[in-house]
Amino acid sequence: MNWILLTIAGLFEVAFAFCLGKAKENTGNEMYLWYAGFLVTLCLSMALLIKATQTLPIGTAYAVWTGIGAVGTVLVGILVFKEPTTFLRLFFLTTLIASIVGLKVVSH
Repeated sequence: MNWILLTIAGLFEVAFAFCLGKAKENTGNEMYLWYAGFLVTLCLSMALLIKATQTLPIGTAYAVWTGIGAVGTVLVGILVFKEPTTFLRLFFLTTLIASIVGLKVVSH
């Protein structure tokens, strides 16, 4: 169950990075709404991370959480914010995914 919570926490990390990107693109009230979304998703991500680390090793949980956030944020950057897609970016993204899966496999 805590692996599921950790995965959801990582997805909320992607969501708060997305909110930051959208806030950067907007002005006025819309910008503040995106910053509010950032704060909400940040709190949810942290709360779920805290819950997951009650039974998972902190080093593994934190690495997986940041890895999910990093992979998701890069994908959002490419798909939503039209950031460049290069062979090396995709190669290292793949190695990051492999590392996250590896940590899950070797953790008890």
